[in-house]
Formats: sequence, C-alpha cells, structure tokens
Amino acid sequence: MIQYIGPDPLRSLYDAVQTLRREPAAAPEASRTAKLLAQGRARMARKVGEEAIEVAIEAMRGDRDALVMEAADLLYNLVVLLADLDIAPDEVLAELRRREMAFGIAEKLPKPDDLTNNVAVGPVKRGKR
Repeated sequence: MIQYIGPDPLRSLYDAVQTLRREPAAAPEASRTAKLLAQGRARMARKVGEEAIEVAIEAMRGDRDALVMEAADLLYNLVVLLADLDIAPDEVLAELRRREMAFGIAEKLPKPDDLTNNVAVGPVKRGKR
C-alpha cells in the first residue's frame, strides 16, 4: 500500500485557489487554475462532471493508472469549485466523519424514498439531484 506523507494536498490546493481568487493579477500567465476561475462557476461545475465521467470510464476499463490520473483531475476540479464557493475540504471531511459516526462507515446518505424504512439521517435536502 502506498502511503502519502506530507502536507494535505487538497488543503494546499484550496489555499492556493483562495489566493488566486483574492489576487488574480498575481497568477502566472499560464495558470490553468486562474483560467478556470475566470471562466466562472458554471464552467467549473461542468469540469467536475466531465472528470467524474472520465473516472467512471477508466474504472469500467479497469485501467488502474489512468483511473488514478483521472481521479486526481476530479479532485483538483472539485477543490477549485469548492473554493469558489468558500467550502473548505475540511467541511467535506467533517461531513464524512459525521456519517461515519452515524452509520459506522462514511456512506452515502439514503435518498428521501429510503426514509420509508424509518432510517434516521438528520435533515435531508430535497430538490433537484
């Protein structure tokens, strides 16, 4: 098993994106992150969707190395989008921890239809998915 040792790369990326948001003129000319920020939130959200599809494709192909690369792209684009919304990675990790404490593992919350089974999950957000 490979174990990463070092500073939290998601937090480092988040902090760098926040810096670019505050000081866009300080970005290097070739900064892909600055370009993505300038394109707006809709573009950021589309990139997250595109990368998620690419992750799914590589998973279905069983190409481990390609999947690692696409997963890194997905995490990068997700962190940029979260940073644009001022949502720190720590908030997402805290939600996973809350789920772990409630369910024993950090699983996906049940859909509202699943609530007919009397599963207590706390507030359930309703709306478009």
